[in-house]
Amino acid sequence: MEIIEKLNWRYATKAFDLSKKVSSEKLEIIKQAFNLTATSYGLQPIKLVIVSNPLLKKELVSVAFNQKQLEQASHVLVLCIQTSIDEEFVLEYFNRVHNIRETPKTILKPFQDFLISDFENKLQEGREAWATNQAYLALGNLLTVCALEGIDSCPMEGFKPEVCDDLLDLREKNLKSVLLLPIGYRAEDDMFSDFKKVRKSITDSIIEM
Repeated sequence: MEIIEKLNWRYATKAFDLSKKVSSEKLEIIKQAFNLTATSYGLQPIKLVIVSNPLLKKELVSVAFNQKQLEQASHVLVLCIQTSIDEEFVLEYFNRVHNIRETPKTILKPFQDFLISDFENKLQEGREAWATNQAYLALGNLLTVCALEGIDSCPMEGFKPEVCDDLLDLREKNLKSVLLLPIGYRAEDDMFSDFKKVRKSITDSIIEM
């Protein structure tokens, strides 16, 4: 039941303690967890940008409709999608499979060709929508890992991605921001930490067949 206790402890933190920082050891766990997130086909069309620079964090506040947590947090995790999802992107994945698993390329080729064709037939908008779904998978994973590690967090969709991309020079890296996740440790005076969780009953949210 420990994981349930941790998930009950977790909430969307509204105020962080400026004096407390996430350690490098904890940050490494977060990095590993992000990289181990399940993604469609295992292609990982997502990247994580970790912002600790105080000036950048302060500028992010205006990007996200004055949500002060971004400046207060120890770090701000910016979940991004890759915009260059093409043949080269797919080939890089299958080269990793070949190098790590030593799977013969002749065995990999049929699936490789299928994915190349599949993405070629998608519009850029469709590719980015698919990649964005993978970012949400990563967000869910990070929220759980943070809770297990006793790290507070606040997932954010409410921000201006284009402005964020400009601020962090993401376009030059063929990236687009889709989600923000400030992390750190809750302030003692954050009244939201004592609020009871509001959820449907298990019988209303689960159907067993």
